[in-house]
Amino acid sequence: MKHSKGYRTRSRNLFSAERARKGLSVYLRKYEIGNRVHININPASLTTAPHRRFQGLTGIIIGKRGHAYIIRVNLGNEERTVITTPEHLEPAG
Repeated sequence: MKHSKGYRTRSRNLFSAERARKGLSVYLRKYEIGNRVHININPASLTTAPHRRFQGLTGIIIGKRGHAYIIRVNLGNEERTVITTPEHLEPAG
């Protein structure tokens, strides 16, 4: 039987409950356009999580869409745009 290649394949440890960050401060962070942020997926809210290929990458906030932020990320030789909410972001330095 062929191996499944679903959207969340090989993400058992990434989305495990012990990695979940709890508390309201994670959800209430505010960022400005031009800030550098690290993408660190919080498994407590997977509905707004970016794809797991963006886990651990650093990008620049280029806009805001509702409560979510638009982030420009370099992935290989390409620039990608990620839209996610603040619980999946951490300030970079």
